[in-house]
Parts: sequence; C-alpha cells; structure tokens
Amino acid sequence: MKLTKYLSAQGFDLIEGPVRSHKPLQLWIKKPFDEAQLYYGSIEHAFKSDVVLTEIENPALSVDATQKDDYGFNIGITLLEEILKTLGLGTFEISAKIKSGKTVTISYENSITKEYAIGNLEEYLFDADFLHPNPSLLKNANNNNILLITGTVFAKNLVVNIETDFTLDSSLITSLNAVAEGKLEFTMSSASKLKMISNVGIYFPIAVKANRIDFDRSRFQQLILVTDNTNIF
Repeated sequence: MKLTKYLSAQGFDLIEGPVRSHKPLQLWIKKPFDEAQLYYGSIEHAFKSDVVLTEIENPALSVDATQKDDYGFNIGITLLEEILKTLGLGTFEISAKIKSGKTVTISYENSITKEYAIGNLEEYLFDADFLHPNPSLLKNANNNNILLITGTVFAKNLVVNIETDFTLDSSLITSLNAVAEGKLEFTMSSASKLKMISNVGIYFPIAVKANRIDFDRSRFQQLILVTDNTNIF
C-alpha cells in the first residue's frame, strides 16, 4: 500500500520537508500562504490548565516496509538526501555515487505512534488560560493560525530501494558501506537494484497528525483536523 495513503486514512501526513523536530503537543503557526513554523515547544508553554494531558502509545498504527512511496529517480534521490540530513548524515551524498536510475522507493520500519485523545485535549483547552498576557498569541489564536500536533509517528529505520539503469557491482557496494561508516547498510537486491537501511539508533518523526485550534472571540471552540488531505509540514 502507498505509505502516504495509508497514513492519510488515519489522519496523519507524511513529513517530506527538511525539518524533523516534530513531537506531540507542539504548537506550530501557519498563516495563509506561509510555511508552518514551530511556535511553542509545548502547549504548556503557552496555555495553563488544571486538566492533565495523557500520552497514548497507539499500537494499531504501525508502519513497515509494506507501506511505501515510489518516486522518479531524481525526485527520490533529492528527497532521500534531505531525509539523510535530518538524521545527521548530511555529508553522505548518494547522488555522487549513484548518478542515474529509474525509481526510488522509500519506506520505514520499526515504528511507534504517540498521540493524545482529542477529548482530553479539548477538555484541556476549554479549561485553559494563557500562561502569560500575550497579545501576539491572542491574535494568532483568534485568526486560527495555530496548529497543535496531536500525534506523531516515529520510526527507527529508513528503508530505501533504488532501481538503477546500470548493472551494480560489489566494489560500489563496498565503497558505499565504507563511506556510510555503519550508519547505513547497502546491499544488492538484484543486478540493478540497491537496498539501503539506516542504522542511526534513534527514533525519528516520519508523520504527524495536526489540528487547528479554533478560537472565536477569544474563546476556544474546537480542534479541527487538518492533516488528512493537506501537506502542511
């Protein structure tokens, strides 16, 4: 199944941008025609409430290599190198070693999903006040510019299959593995297909569920899911 479709069906958007610092309870600001930017590291840095927020690990949303996205070679390589930068592997330029090909398939393995129940979050916000007087926060709230990350999918391994337009040889695989220094593992899955698995030892965000905080006349109204069909991040 296509990874983006699988995630979208459950209210999550795949992160394709270079920023991968997403985690639940962050507030992001998204003004019309502007890119989303991190606004507060946690909802508790902007709002105070007596309601306790409880994080849930959702075992039902599991991502593995059967959910994948296929890209044209140059788009896929560009996207792959952006992802590698976020994993601290920015000096590894695979395009310098693999200069041409047909397709790039990107997937993930060993995932966990952490999220908060909407009812819990709405109860928190109905009870909440600003942590401090804040005209800018009030303006953005009343203009519905604030997004709350209510869930994040984290993965431990990036899995990439590259179909080249030439025959691979063992010396290229050896060279790639030498440069990767154990953080990436390259193998040949066929004479023209290269498989890469990351091994950086950390969980990193791959998808988010975000809700717009709907304020009206300075009062919280509801949370509105925005990530089911719009690529905000």
